[in-house]
Amino acid sequence: MASDGGEAPSQGTEQPRPTPTVEDYLAVIYVLTRDGQPVIGRRLAEWMEVSAPTVTATVQRMVRDGWVTMADDKSIHLTEAGHRAAASVVRRHMLTELLLARVLGVPWSRVHEEAHKIEHDLSPETTARVAEVVSDSRVCPHGNPLPGYEAVTTGLLPLLEAEPGKRYVLARVHEEIERDPRQMAFLEEQGLVPGAEVEIVRLQPLGEMTRVRETISLRTADREVALGVSVAARMWVAQPDDPGFGQQVRGDGTGRTRTPM
Repeated sequence: MASDGGEAPSQGTEQPRPTPTVEDYLAVIYVLTRDGQPVIGRRLAEWMEVSAPTVTATVQRMVRDGWVTMADDKSIHLTEAGHRAAASVVRRHMLTELLLARVLGVPWSRVHEEAHKIEHDLSPETTARVAEVVSDSRVCPHGNPLPGYEAVTTGLLPLLEAEPGKRYVLARVHEEIERDPRQMAFLEEQGLVPGAEVEIVRLQPLGEMTRVRETISLRTADREVALGVSVAARMWVAQPDDPGFGQQVRGDGTGRTRTPM
């Protein structure tokens, strides 16, 4: 009988899929590792919005079942089997997002949440069919790279490093922002989705007593929007004339073209 974390891989047999909970943990570890961030229990607890003891118990099962290892400094690392499983669930999630956005017309701000409800139940056959439907995609509707296509986002410029007064095209909104439905709805309402042209207006403090809490003001086609730096730090832009941009992001993930200013 499978353990709570899914059966450990056995030589000569096909590895069973991890449980949905373990797949969620694997996906977070994959993203953090992809971005060069240390993976520790506290970070997983923040991302998963669970208690530290819950993370400890789950990670211990994942170590036991061969999905991850834990180093002496308590950092967590994917095993070969764990990396394959993590890449699989991330890919299924992003492909589902693309299907929901492009084919079913689900709003950009909601595809992450909706895809999360579906990704764990997709069979390999269905996943392959979804991949055929969105076969030209290297990034998800939010501009994050599908596993194996990380290189397409390496040339993007962090929004906070963009030059004020210059036009850019919003290209990527990080997975960590995707987890916040309210923030995603706000971005969509303000037209701040991949493919939208933006201009940095200014970077300013919120007040004399809170200078560490700065905001960045962006101008879109028809409005000026203020974003907290913590959100802006997880967004990237591209040059409007970047020849590779069209291959990376198709409008807002639905196939629509970007909105000029």
